[in-house]
Amino acid sequence: MKRWLVLVHGGAGEIGELSPAQEHSYRRQLRRAVEQAAAILDSGGRSLEAVTAAVQALEECALFNAGRGSVRNRQGIVEMDAAVMDGASRRAGAVAAVRSLRNPVLAARLVAERSPHVLLVADGAEAFAVSHGAVRVTPEYFTSSYFGSAEDTVGAVALDVEGNLAAATSTGGTAGKLPGRVGDSPLIGAGTYADNRSCAVSTTGTGEHFIRTVAAYSIHARLLWGRLSLEEAARQVLQEIDALGGTGGLIALDAAGNAVALCTSPGMYRAMASSDGRILTAIWREEPWQES
Repeated sequence: MKRWLVLVHGGAGEIGELSPAQEHSYRRQLRRAVEQAAAILDSGGRSLEAVTAAVQALEECALFNAGRGSVRNRQGIVEMDAAVMDGASRRAGAVAAVRSLRNPVLAARLVAERSPHVLLVADGAEAFAVSHGAVRVTPEYFTSSYFGSAEDTVGAVALDVEGNLAAATSTGGTAGKLPGRVGDSPLIGAGTYADNRSCAVSTTGTGEHFIRTVAAYSIHARLLWGRLSLEEAARQVLQEIDALGGTGGLIALDAAGNAVALCTSPGMYRAMASSDGRILTAIWREEPWQES
């Protein structure tokens, strides 16, 4: 049987001390997300389906800054962004500044598969998604009242048994942001990228810095033309972001099945599942993967 692999992240940043119960909750939800993807990949499903399912699970659990748990802008309104990209075709779809969609990642996939476009925003994105079956929710659905400095994001990357890569990312953005602000998550090449020739990447952190460095595509370029390893490429990009004053992390897979989950911040919620049946999680930057 050919190997498959999936990684997810739940955002990077200043992770404070967690009680045992809180830590258990985070690890449980990360595990649930990779289990959703693993079920698809283990049955021979596509990597794009797997990353969509993983991110959808994280959007719905309310512990992370995406979907139900999205933070609010200066006006107290939720504005969410998401993107997906298929490494086989390089087809991509994204939505930005949507306010009432239950699952922005599903809307992003609709843009990729049901429209001739890559990025739709605000009311136009919502109308398009709803016209193709996306579910709308009321403002009361969103559980976060946070206006602080959170910059978390959720994302997933996967390699399926056919050797196809895919990536998906979703976020509520930066808490207290200016209305209409869009970060790196829905920008193809900045926060999300997948190409079977190189890698699949989903990022998290200070989005403006990931945009300015075209972070996800920069990893792809270092692999495809610079002939660097995945880890070398990822570390170089994070060093470049750090030099500009940014912080954050990323998960990435290459076409050979090599995986990285790196961050410059104190922590990054992350999990991994593979065709060998193991599920691993980690939270803090220097923490080794552990069975979960």
